[in-house]
Amino acid sequence: MATVEAHSVTALPPGSKLPSLVQTILFLTARRQTHTHWRRKYGDVFTSQLAGRRLVVTLSRPEHVRQVFAGSPTIFHAGQGNALLAPVMGDHSVLVTDEDEHLRTRKLLMPAFNGAALRGYGDLMTEIAVDDVAHWPTGRPFAVHPRMNAVTLEIILRVVFGMSDGPRRTDLRPRIRQISEIGPLTVLGWSYPKLGKYGPWKRNWDNLRAADRLLYAEIADRRAAGAAGELTDRDDVLSRLLKAAGAELSDAELRDQMITLLLAGHETTATALAWSFHELARRPAIQRKAQQAADDGDTNYLEAVAKEAMRRRPVIQNVARMLTEPTEIAGYRLPAGTVVAPSISLVHRDATVHEDPDGFRPERFLGKQPEAGTWIPFGGGVRRCLGAGFSLQEAVAVLREALTRYDLRAERQREEFPKPRNITLVPARGARIVATPRG
Repeated sequence: MATVEAHSVTALPPGSKLPSLVQTILFLTARRQTHTHWRRKYGDVFTSQLAGRRLVVTLSRPEHVRQVFAGSPTIFHAGQGNALLAPVMGDHSVLVTDEDEHLRTRKLLMPAFNGAALRGYGDLMTEIAVDDVAHWPTGRPFAVHPRMNAVTLEIILRVVFGMSDGPRRTDLRPRIRQISEIGPLTVLGWSYPKLGKYGPWKRNWDNLRAADRLLYAEIADRRAAGAAGELTDRDDVLSRLLKAAGAELSDAELRDQMITLLLAGHETTATALAWSFHELARRPAIQRKAQQAADDGDTNYLEAVAKEAMRRRPVIQNVARMLTEPTEIAGYRLPAGTVVAPSISLVHRDATVHEDPDGFRPERFLGKQPEAGTWIPFGGGVRRCLGAGFSLQEAVAVLREALTRYDLRAERQREEFPKPRNITLVPARGARIVATPRG
């Protein structure tokens, strides 16, 4: 991981003088509140220093966000900016590589997420959504977030991995859940490998190794099927990769891409769906519009509901790029090694960017695209999330099945707060709602 030497920092935006460990703990445990406070105190651009002497400059204006996303990928290294994820995602992950290696991996993955491929996944997504929604408890409060984690994980296992029902898929489910559900202080252990010998950090590394054994076994079986000519009619992402580039991808490379899709592809969508139901349950008029859209097959409005939930309740606090050379951003000459971090949360909740930012208004996403740099849940530029279309498609599938079947109300009208979990922000009480069959 690149670091910034103390003597090289000459002209940086203002920021906190707290010790870096304190700033790191604040970011991990109260990142939304901390960033809001620091923006109020220091302005639209501010500096923090995190564990490992990681210098971070947070940006909250769309024009600065656009500058980062439009920047040269040889200067703005997203892989190095995401280096915290490498111990879990792996060194070959599309999230933690840069330049030629990233471009090669992205080109291999892109066909599995283009329009034709997404259309092919639709029926299976709907089948899984129907099965889950049919088993919701009715007439009593329940936390919808864990259910959304389960249904999106099932979609990933079956659509991305093409895993058939059996012991391996059964064993992998709790392993992935445990990786996803680690607390923010456990994430801190990723920056301090020696902690891996102790307590929760050791348990999590042991769990990751167990998950790896299952993934490698699946990869080995799929390679054998490919050698026997049995992948011709398979359209899951793993089989597509093996058919397209099996000989040039090592097992470790396949593992890293698969664990990345498993973790990044289900947790974020699940949380966005949970927030969508949380918002609809508190807004009967908007819920009725969404139910009518579900009845009519109006996917545009349902997608707008998911997009507005992502705007109002960002799942990820910020995106990150590490500078490989001194670069001027937002009026500051930042040294190489600085991480520039557009803040999704601050941009999305800025009243100068979004009218009525505290409201829930899906209509703002109907019939027009948001201006560049103003809605960034999937990042932007050449590093925009490959699975953005996949995520929105599965969100629409689950919303449609739930809203055609149920009326929703909140367990209590007071809104839930986001709380940190791993690198995401999730509903503090699981987004508790009550579902009753529609008359």
